[in-house]
Amino acid sequence: MSLATTAVDHAASRFHVFPSVGQATDIAGTGAQRGALSLDIALRHAGARRVSLRYESLGAAGLPTVLVVGGISAGRHVAASTTFPEAGWWQAQVGAGRALDPACVRILSIDWLGADGELDAPIDPADQADAITALLDALGIAQLEAFVGSSYGAMVGLQFAALHPGRLRQLVAISGTHRAHPYASAWRALQRQVVALGALQCDEIHGLALARQLAMLSYRTPEEFDARFDASAVVDGRVRVGAEDYLAHCGARYATRTPSTGFLRLSESIDLQAIDPERIRVPVTVIAIHEDRLVPVEDAYHLCERLGGRTHLRVLRSRYGHDAFLKETDAIARILEEALAQRTGGVA
Repeated sequence: MSLATTAVDHAASRFHVFPSVGQATDIAGTGAQRGALSLDIALRHAGARRVSLRYESLGAAGLPTVLVVGGISAGRHVAASTTFPEAGWWQAQVGAGRALDPACVRILSIDWLGADGELDAPIDPADQADAITALLDALGIAQLEAFVGSSYGAMVGLQFAALHPGRLRQLVAISGTHRAHPYASAWRALQRQVVALGALQCDEIHGLALARQLAMLSYRTPEEFDARFDASAVVDGRVRVGAEDYLAHCGARYATRTPSTGFLRLSESIDLQAIDPERIRVPVTVIAIHEDRLVPVEDAYHLCERLGGRTHLRVLRSRYGHDAFLKETDAIARILEEALAQRTGGVA
């Protein structure tokens, strides 16, 4: 089916939706749909731009909607369906009988603005929040049952809750807070310099692959690497460390599917995160990982102390560090189920 909207006039708005929304696909009986929304948006650091926001939904349109977004490398395809059978990036949490069941809620997700590399300009996390609001308008969704964001998605979720509080009932923020920690920003700045150096050598793909390898070290922990990889060894006259092949595989796989401009602009966007938590009045469940090197647990404590509404904090221990939201399936599922099942009480 094709999805069409009329232009929406938003008083004092930062965006304008166009009648031509692009191609949407829906197969009867599956509830899975993909489409693209064309809109003009006033970027906070780059002025007016026309962009395309790609989305995917899973579940019947009449169900309560849960928006699910992840890190900068996560896209709109969250889980497999009859229509789109390839595995999604959060397959462990979305599906029949899982924490986010499309039989009970409609799952909506997006490709981040800039992910395709077509938007070569600074992108604020708040710009992403505004674009999501435009998408909700176009789809006729007055309010989200929940916004579930992990990593960068948690940052955008906090922006969304501050800017558009009437559009969600609650927020679940996993491994993301109100600011970019200076240590984590330094990691990302080095990654961006590696990509730039690769471009100067006419080898942008290799530069992006190396940047991804550096990123993997920040996502995971020394404890995991100690348990997982062997000691260094001399191979063919040179020393190879135990994690070298693993990191090379991660880097090559990422570089073949990610535009370098998309990586650079979304990496920058993380570092633009800055929000006053007191502005957020909706219920928030914050999930922090004690071993997270990018989002220190202390930042989660500070966030919860300052949030203006009902707040629950859950701290997990995981050798997977920042990537625990992808790896600690059972623990994350229990917290999601608890958060979506109740909205009463105080800070826990």
